[in-house]
Amino acid sequence: MDGPPGYHILTWGCQMNEDDSEQLGALLEGQGYVRRSTPEDADVVLLNTCSVRAKPEQKVYSKLGELRLTKQARPGMVIGVCGCMAQLRSREIARRAPHVDLIVGSGQAGEIPRMLRERIAANGARPRRPSAALGLPGSGERGASALPWRTSARAAPLRAFVPVMYGCDRGCTFCVVPLTRGRERSRPIEEVLAEVRSLARGGTREVTLLGQTVSSYGRGLEGGAVGFAELLRRVAGTPGIERVRFTSPHPADFTDEVVDAIASTPQVCEHVHLPLQSADDEVLRAMQRGYTAEAYSALVEKLRRAVDGLAVTTDLMVGFPGETDAQAERTLAFVAMTRFDAAFMFAYSERPGTPAASMPAAVPQEVRIARLERLIALQNRITVERNSALVGEVAEVLVEGPTPRDAGRMQGLTRTFKAVHYRGDQALAGRLVRVRLTEAGLTGFAGEIADAPAPARSALACEP
Repeated sequence: MDGPPGYHILTWGCQMNEDDSEQLGALLEGQGYVRRSTPEDADVVLLNTCSVRAKPEQKVYSKLGELRLTKQARPGMVIGVCGCMAQLRSREIARRAPHVDLIVGSGQAGEIPRMLRERIAANGARPRRPSAALGLPGSGERGASALPWRTSARAAPLRAFVPVMYGCDRGCTFCVVPLTRGRERSRPIEEVLAEVRSLARGGTREVTLLGQTVSSYGRGLEGGAVGFAELLRRVAGTPGIERVRFTSPHPADFTDEVVDAIASTPQVCEHVHLPLQSADDEVLRAMQRGYTAEAYSALVEKLRRAVDGLAVTTDLMVGFPGETDAQAERTLAFVAMTRFDAAFMFAYSERPGTPAASMPAAVPQEVRIARLERLIALQNRITVERNSALVGEVAEVLVEGPTPRDAGRMQGLTRTFKAVHYRGDQALAGRLVRVRLTEAGLTGFAGEIADAPAPARSALACEP
């Protein structure tokens, strides 16, 4: 193919994976590669994977099957599997997809340039095994060497993700994160703030702070502890940043200081994603979640009292090993009482290497699916009801641009993380506007401009 070498990245999973893919792109562009719109046009194709549930893994193997045919037509193409699935299932990937060239774990993205150079130097002589980089930091490792490779040479989108910590020490029995991303490590606060300042200078107006248990930020940092509440306030104080979000906190370490930071810091949005998983205490103990349903409920009530108009979303899981019909009913009753704004809802999926995978009394798959369908129906009804109650109100919307299907309709998010579509001027993209909500549905709102948009900030206002 003429011109500079091209790359294409396919992403599955959470917001952390989206940020990882952005970093992978920046890494390759620093090596002279350019982004291609399809795998068929790329010299390097990276699959950035997720292992939280079985379904994303199945999609990866399906895509690898498609890429096998593409590589047969273009033998020089390099295919790499990166991220959590690579970390957890490297041997299986090599066995099931022998056309894969690189297997790169979640902490080893920085090795990709070297691995690509070695493949190119081989001049088409393909090794019998894929090149692999799978190391994770040790349990006692701290400092910069324990953090994944990261570059500040990145584009500044309107809304940006900024990881503040990696890994997890919680040890939930269903979760593979400690196996795929290692032990908990926080980024130094000055490094986080420098990245946020750089994004703000480039035009970013909203940042989302990321971590597996983001509310535990600061543990183990050298030079004195800086907690998550202080991090929120300091990020919010960055000139040019209008909105600050975060995901996902853990209910067991969501402190009063964090509640106060949300309530008293204007830039911090009125939305908390607070994973529940189950509302039965016995199931929560088996999951090793570290809280009771009563404690979780008290935290939600505290947040709602402190923050006007707060939207609370959550994660819910049904069919955990040993879960009875009565325990599943407790979760349904809790959801009906708490009335979340929205939820990510899943049937339990066995993950290899986790304690839950070997627990007795597995719930039959058909029972898991039936429980999930009831939960989805209940939560969807609640979501529509909560959205419908907001019709007629005026919401601040950060306009992202036209919708993909209709250039005359603009889209954006409210401070409470609800999608809004309205007819308006494309020149308002990147601006904060006030939109009257006229129609509500499961996925968001239709609306109309209520008054003039907020004034644009000058370039000088974004200087540190």
